[in-house]
Amino acid sequence: MPAWAIDLEHRLATRTETATDLLWLNPGRIMAQSGLTPDPWQREVLESPARRVLLLCSRQAGKSRTAAALALKTALLEPPAEVLIISRALRQSAELLRKVRELYRGLQQARPRRPPPFRPVPLRQLDAADVCLGPGEQVVQQSVLQMELANGSRILSLPGSPDTIVGFSAISLLVIDEAARVPDELYRAVRPMLAVSGGKLVCLSSAYAQQGFFYHEWTQGAASWQRIRVTAQECPRISPEFLAEELAAMGRRIFDREYGCQFTGVDDAAFDPGTVARALSAPAGAEAPLF
Repeated sequence: MPAWAIDLEHRLATRTETATDLLWLNPGRIMAQSGLTPDPWQREVLESPARRVLLLCSRQAGKSRTAAALALKTALLEPPAEVLIISRALRQSAELLRKVRELYRGLQQARPRRPPPFRPVPLRQLDAADVCLGPGEQVVQQSVLQMELANGSRILSLPGSPDTIVGFSAISLLVIDEAARVPDELYRAVRPMLAVSGGKLVCLSSAYAQQGFFYHEWTQGAASWQRIRVTAQECPRISPEFLAEELAAMGRRIFDREYGCQFTGVDDAAFDPGTVARALSAPAGAEAPLF
């Protein structure tokens, strides 16, 4: 029996079933309650007990939504959790946190499949969209880049810069979005955040050049990494007709990188990942990034 199922049995034996218990029973409910049908690989990510996960994914397969669901699951099930999502740019960070909020609101409609009946009970009404999911599970504060729950958990979604990220500690879950385009110095700066907490590290990305930490960990990294690969052909929402059009439009090499999870040679990239990342972020006190 999976570890999460064993823990569920203990939870149900000691207290009344809540939405939190339902998530332990079926973590995919986080997405299903928002009208999304999680793919098998998305369920695998949400249910994985591995502490180190690499997700190599086709464009538009749903990796950002998966990252949002994993962040919300951790915040609800492991209070008081510190969840940190790192993206390349401010716009991506804000979009990821927006997806977390959407999934949270979808859980308001959660109902158990068996007695006792469950009703969301508000602890402190902030607005019509923020309703308690169970004891201590209500949004008490949210901003563009932060969402805090009454159970003590906090989700932060920040643009990545080694100068501004350093300082966070006791991280329960660290997610690096589009990791293949994140500079190595940022990766080295955030790993120590997990030293004391023993937190989980998830790096997700589409393929890019044959360089950088994500490529290295995918091809030569330790066996402790769980590696999950999802091509466009494995995504039911991407039609064969669309892929045929894309292949004709962009050519085999770029198509295989964007949709086939194949890393391309360094010469295929106009700029290295570090240069791109520095253009999308700015150090503390500097002018706004270029993009």
